[in-house]
Amino acid sequence: MFYTFMTLVVRPILWVLFRPRVIGGENVPDYGPIIVASNHLSFIDSFIIPLAIPRPVTYIAKADYFTGRGLKGRFVRWFMTNLGHVPVKRGAQRAAMGALEQAVEILDNSGAFAVYPEGTRSPDGRLYRGRTGLGWLVLASGARVLPVGLEGTEKIQPIGASLPRPFGPRPTVRIGPPIDFTHYGDLAPAKARRAITDEVVETIQKLSGQEYAGVYNDRADGSAPPAG
Repeated sequence: MFYTFMTLVVRPILWVLFRPRVIGGENVPDYGPIIVASNHLSFIDSFIIPLAIPRPVTYIAKADYFTGRGLKGRFVRWFMTNLGHVPVKRGAQRAAMGALEQAVEILDNSGAFAVYPEGTRSPDGRLYRGRTGLGWLVLASGARVLPVGLEGTEKIQPIGASLPRPFGPRPTVRIGPPIDFTHYGDLAPAKARRAITDEVVETIQKLSGQEYAGVYNDRADGSAPPAG
């Protein structure tokens, strides 16, 4: 019911407000489990990607979005819950693994689950090294990965901005062909997780055109990690 409302009412409104350019939309499978893996430039990314992918997409979301107070906090909690987003506490490994286990359940039911391999938004526009939770999810579910490269979403809602700018610069969503990783089944699990994650991030980099930072994005204060 809620997804129907989103599709028929909210989606057209968001499309008019943000007018994303979608390249490679034909690569989105109509059915079956798929892991949507994208770079992360802005809070608005989690709204732009579903505009480009014509099927329900579930995300891992910060637990803070589910605990806000006041009218805005209640609305965000209602919105995230009805979209089926999975809350996770940043930095809590047990909570993160619990969220990934829920993701496996969604994929086992032929759903689409979206992740940001970098873990958090890029503070400077560079693409950061991927976390191997993505590789774990691929191995645990057997699902293919749909790589997505975003461009320009940070101009709609920069880090620190409370609201997006409608009718601003048009973002671009580039979608690559799904990637099958069954050929990594013979590798040791840790090595396979790292190899899968690195291959996905490399593919995202080719789609987004970003400079690759080569390090993890570990700064929670929004400042840029050191280059190199």
